[in-house]
Amino acid sequence: MIARYLAVAALLGATMTAASAQGQNEQFIPGLVYRTGAYAPNGIPFANGVADYYKLVNERDGGINGVKIAFEECDTGYATDRGVECYERLKGKGPTGAAYVIPLSTGITFALTEKAPIDKIPIITMGYGRSESRDGAVFQWNFPLLGTYWTAADIILQHIAKKEGGFDKLKGKKIALVYHDSPYGKEPIALLQKRAQMHGFEAMLLPVTHPGVEQKATWLQIRQNRPDYVLLWGWGVMNSTALKEAQATGYPRDKMYGVWWAGAEPDVKDVGEGAKGYNALNLNSSGTSPKVIQDILKYVHDKGQGTGPKDEVGTVLYTRGVIIQMLGVEAVRRAQERFGKGKVMTGEQVRWGLENLALDQKKLDALGFSEVMRPISTSCQDHMGSSWARIETWDGSKWNIAPEWYEADEQIIKPMVKVAADKYAGEKKLTRRTPEDCQS
Repeated sequence: MIARYLAVAALLGATMTAASAQGQNEQFIPGLVYRTGAYAPNGIPFANGVADYYKLVNERDGGINGVKIAFEECDTGYATDRGVECYERLKGKGPTGAAYVIPLSTGITFALTEKAPIDKIPIITMGYGRSESRDGAVFQWNFPLLGTYWTAADIILQHIAKKEGGFDKLKGKKIALVYHDSPYGKEPIALLQKRAQMHGFEAMLLPVTHPGVEQKATWLQIRQNRPDYVLLWGWGVMNSTALKEAQATGYPRDKMYGVWWAGAEPDVKDVGEGAKGYNALNLNSSGTSPKVIQDILKYVHDKGQGTGPKDEVGTVLYTRGVIIQMLGVEAVRRAQERFGKGKVMTGEQVRWGLENLALDQKKLDALGFSEVMRPISTSCQDHMGSSWARIETWDGSKWNIAPEWYEADEQIIKPMVKVAADKYAGEKKLTRRTPEDCQS
């Protein structure tokens, strides 16, 4: 499977840039991707979903109110330094510069957080990035739409507590976090430790070195300590490796819960029956039945313009790529409502659009996203807009999604966000925006 992805990546690398010539009435959107390296099997379907959605908007709709999208990729290899280089190379392209940037890496997000206020380019980090960056009063250019790693960890713990009969039943239990030893993997630690303090369970922290193919020492610790549950914060080959090690050590997969970046087809297919019972967070649906996916097949793939293999369309990460690009496109569209339909928006104008997203169910249905995701509504102060997720379980051949949606507990998370955001503001000598500032 990896060889197949890399072959496709090589072909795409020669074609994506050629398709990205910018005109004066085109909205430029950079694509920071990783089609090469250890995380390519997961990065590729996500990147293909992003690219196919912009193609859909251009082909089906004629652009965003007549403004065509110009798109250019740069391969970061999931490396922070390369991500910054890609950003610097692409940020000034197009008549108004980049409309927004999608780093697809928490490490790159940390680096770009310092640059975005200077360049006035919003950063969209759907389901990842800095957890405190949902505070738009401090992080004026970061948009962790639909959720952060604090909301993710909280939802998993809510589900575990429900299984056990309440949070009080977690007292004395052990919950291990097997995490990618990077900014991404470290993000949920603060929430996990907060909940452990509140409910009296022990939080075991088990880092795994990049890229995650060597985990024997980690799973030896798990075998010795026998935690009641294991939370998996992995990416790429780390996820399937963890599941194989769990099988080898006899740790029950139904006691394992992955974040939404550890709950896609590449994570479990090579393990198959060995991963049966494994659970993960579900941020979005998958499959080819949604109208937006049907439209991509009709207007993009059936016309020979698909970015990757047709049988990948509608998979978990592909669909997530479609969603994140849709959110960016709708921010541009929302900005046009204020600053001029049919005009190319600046990054600063798109930031206003991102702060004023109002995608209710009716709007999502009209966009073809019925049952794909939850509604989202952002504001100047709230740059996340939604914090819902479900639990999915691997049955040995496919994911089965539980119908119940969980919402993160804001009574716990909001104070944590405020403290962390205030600390960042103090370190960087930033002044909080007030609601009145947002009206200007």
